Amino acid sequence: MPKKVLVLGAGGWGTCLAIHLHRKGHQTRLWGHSAEYVEWLRRYRENTRYLPGISIPEDIEITSELRAAVEGLDLLVMAVPTQFCRSVLIHLVEFFPKDGAVVSVSKGIENDTLLRPSDIIRDVLGKVRVAVLAGPSHCEEIARCLPTIVVASSKDEDLSRQVQQTFVAEHLRVYTNPDMVGVEFGAAVKNVIAIAAGILDGLALGDNAKASLLSRGMIEIARLGVALGAKKNTFFGISGLGDLVTTCVSPYGRNREVGFRIGKGQKLSAVLSGMEKVAEGVWTTRSARALARKHNVDSPIIQEVFRVLYEDKDPAHAVRDLMVRSPKSEAEDLI
Repeated sequence: MPKKVLVLGAGGWGTCLAIHLHRKGHQTRLWGHSAEYVEWLRRYRENTRYLPGISIPEDIEITSELRAAVEGLDLLVMAVPTQFCRSVLIHLVEFFPKDGAVVSVSKGIENDTLLRPSDIIRDVLGKVRVAVLAGPSHCEEIARCLPTIVVASSKDEDLSRQVQQTFVAEHLRVYTNPDMVGVEFGAAVKNVIAIAAGILDGLALGDNAKASLLSRGMIEIARLGVALGAKKNTFFGISGLGDLVTTCVSPYGRNREVGFRIGKGQKLSAVLSGMEKVAEGVWTTRSARALARKHNVDSPIIQEVFRVLYEDKDPAHAVRDLMVRSPKSEAEDLI
């Protein structure tokens, strides 16, 4: 049955999902925070800044007015960068329907609270039904109907299935997974490893180094995720290993791009000032490091990425320090 859907966030991901849901026959609205850019989108029907080359259908309503956008909706899709989720959601508290459902497609961890996006949603909106949609899913490819798989996760099994049916299409296969912590955490922290992957590419350190980073990075994500209550196997599925590989090798990867430019000698401030899109991993690095310290979890890659980004450590020195750590057995991490 067609739904009335509001997509919050007129970046590439939000625009892509609004178009995708419209193609499926849902009545779709797209909200952006900038009235000026919303007017641009209405006029030209193309998100030239974040998703160029893809037309936005005329009957997708584009707005910067939240109250009107929420009216009568069946499903809210949260596609706002994690560090801005709270400030946007606060404006919904007074009029968001108590029986409303929210799907988060944001990938990150809030810096001050160390909350995942689904937790931020509940913290602000109360006891609403929340699901997560994650996986190796660059908007540039979904918008062009290239084959993609993602995973829907919620503590509410019925909501997981509803999200699955809402988003599934011939080119978008949707699985379900009840481990919401694992799905959401893996989707967030893989961006930190992607920054490290970009640094390796910027330093021209080769395929062996990249493969080593992905395998040890996945172990590190799983180790920390399990400490937070996730199931270890989840990290070797769609939103874990699948998303990690895509983010670390794709030319579309914003986090990999940040690392690549740092590996080439640029400073973080210069890299960020020259980017239109948000690289969630820059902020997630701070949160992941804080969580590792809080739970006393060994996370050497996350620690070194933090030092490069926030303590101005030489990237080549960070790689060297990872390589000369005390020898250990791999078996203890695989049990």
